[in-house]
Amino acid sequence: MQEQLQGYLTGFWTILPNLIFATIFLVLVWLFAKFVGWLIPKLMSKANVRQALIDVIRMVAIAAVWVLGVLIAATIAFPTVTIGKILAAAGVGGIAIAFAAKDTLENFFAGIMLLLREPFRKGDFVECEDLEGKVEDINVRDTRIRQTNGQLIVAPNAMFYQNPVTVLTDGDLRRTTIMCGVAYDEDVDEAREVILSAVKGVDSVRDDVKDVQIFAQAFGASSIDFEVTWWTGSEPIDIRRSRDKVVAAVKRALDDAEIEIPFPYRTLTFKEPLPLFREDQDASKVAAE
Repeated sequence: MQEQLQGYLTGFWTILPNLIFATIFLVLVWLFAKFVGWLIPKLMSKANVRQALIDVIRMVAIAAVWVLGVLIAATIAFPTVTIGKILAAAGVGGIAIAFAAKDTLENFFAGIMLLLREPFRKGDFVECEDLEGKVEDINVRDTRIRQTNGQLIVAPNAMFYQNPVTVLTDGDLRRTTIMCGVAYDEDVDEAREVILSAVKGVDSVRDDVKDVQIFAQAFGASSIDFEVTWWTGSEPIDIRRSRDKVVAAVKRALDDAEIEIPFPYRTLTFKEPLPLFREDQDASKVAAE
């Protein structure tokens, strides 16, 4: 027992210088990793790179420095252990970790692709699957969406990478459409001009950029139906406000021009004739007749 303990002590004293050198090397690796973490944001910020992407590059660079540093330190501390053996062992373990953390890695790489390709930015309104709202933040793992009702949704990045995404605010303008019906007795061309003038008079309608378009689209049950389209701001609140103003302006203009917006008409057919009587008559007598 004593000889075995003596052997352990002898072995420890033998490798102690290597352990000291490995520890000093790890301290240098730590200092170099700190320097890399400081340098990358400085260089990237001058190139106008998004902050989230800078954070990803910084994290990957620091991780690479540490992985390489630990491998070298291991070979310094234990000269019989080669980098090849360490990598072989790490490869087997890495496969197991990859299977266990499949979803996490999927979201991580999806986040990197979103940050690199920039299909949408912070502040954009997006639609994806059943989700719609304003992008508040994009990081490596998930994207934060603020819905119009105020709720915050934290969605995994893989959702945006694997499914179609509609960026509602990709441009400054969006086309908006309403339907407007006028009675069959009215003059179609006059009604069109009245509606056109009313829509152009709304301040949120960008007819200086895109023309207002009005088309008679269908013979409705009680009216000639016009499709009215115009361009306004691309954010949902801009569209709602513009639609509100346009509907009110068209209603006022048609009323001023005495053009009827009809209620639904219904024609009723009865199998048997209906008896008619005046208010001053006895209904029972009329029925008897």
